[in-house]
Amino acid sequence: MISEKEVRHIAKLAKLELTDSEVKKFSGELSDILDFFKTLQKVKTDKVEETSQVTGLENVIRSDEIEVDGNETALLECTPHKVKDHSVQIPKIM
Repeated sequence: MISEKEVRHIAKLAKLELTDSEVKKFSGELSDILDFFKTLQKVKTDKVEETSQVTGLENVIRSDEIEVDGNETALLECTPHKVKDHSVQIPKIM
């Protein structure tokens, strides 16, 4: 059983303010959680492969390639800002 002193210490580390009734409540709940982990430690997992992802999904990423479609000049003509070397110059923000 986790003592109330230990619960208060954990709460302090987590920067939580607990009432006396919450300390008593969490003392029991944290003890139950730790007991459950003791039960899990008894499970034999020697022949079980480690699993980090169970859905089989993979990241699908495309190559980062520049595609030129011929509209750059038309797009640059739409801006109210100054254009220099095919780039739009905008006012400094900071």
